[in-house]
Amino acid sequence: MAGRPLRLRAHAKINLGLEVLATRSDGYHELRTVFQTISLHDDVVLRPRKRGITMACDHPAVPLDRTNLALRAADALQRFARVGRGVHIEITKRIPVAGGLGGGSSNAAAVLLGLDRLWRTGLGPAGLHPIARRLGADVPYFLVGGTALGLARGDEVYPLWRQVRAHVVLVDAGRPLSTAAVFRRLDASLTPREETNRIFRFISSDLAGVGTAFPILSNDLERPALEEAPDLTARVALIRGILIRGGALMASLSGSGASYFGLFDDPGRARAAQARLTARGLRAWRGRTVSLDQYRRLWTSPAVARARGSDQGRSGQHGDYRRQGHPGR
Repeated sequence: MAGRPLRLRAHAKINLGLEVLATRSDGYHELRTVFQTISLHDDVVLRPRKRGITMACDHPAVPLDRTNLALRAADALQRFARVGRGVHIEITKRIPVAGGLGGGSSNAAAVLLGLDRLWRTGLGPAGLHPIARRLGADVPYFLVGGTALGLARGDEVYPLWRQVRAHVVLVDAGRPLSTAAVFRRLDASLTPREETNRIFRFISSDLAGVGTAFPILSNDLERPALEEAPDLTARVALIRGILIRGGALMASLSGSGASYFGLFDDPGRARAAQARLTARGLRAWRGRTVSLDQYRRLWTSPAVARARGSDQGRSGQHGDYRRQGHPGR
């Protein structure tokens, strides 16, 4: 080992809305989605090495071989920038695994941004974007962060004028779901999918000054996700009911699931909803949305990035989740 380690936060995302339009010629799906960064995060530590890329993670479900996106990100950047030095990657998980929250993609983006600084490649988010696209459809979003529109595979990312600022209650439904399996369920459906333009209506209403219209939004993957895991149906109904009755502006599945979230404009209501969920034996966390400006500051201040350790009890700039247990375990 040589040099000081770089300590970073890899934040989770939720999908405020998600529309699946069609299957593309490359086998992926044409999507429209509204991404939102939230304060729940994994800790990533990059320790310089003279050569070689290695990694460790505290979660048993996370692979440590070349199927791991963070490891692949380091390898791809090393080859692209022709860097001879190595790195040891350490990941402390808080984001539920296979929960639709983009944990693996966020880890990969954190590694790209961190190594860009550590190895002094000078690429920046724009220069890293082609590498991120090859790694996975969600990875480019985590080079941007905040409230953003995702098009194409979700890898064309456009920050929105209005950044959502809200309290978030996140619920782990306790059942990892395969993204590929959920999309197969969607494709096998006999019901044709029509283009509803819900997401564009949401953005247009905001630009017109009408105010945020969260009820417009929904997730096209929720039905196939519950078809893939019918044992979750009653649990999801319970979760949604508690969130909505508790005053959530919206309650929805994130990504392909199985994590659910509620958005609140009042911290007291968010706190009460979390308490009701945990009283029913569910794992629930409370945090906040992270805006585009807040997210950018995470990556433009080396002093902030280096000062942040992996202490799970430390309160950060964007607020830590109030946790009941360890997500994903």
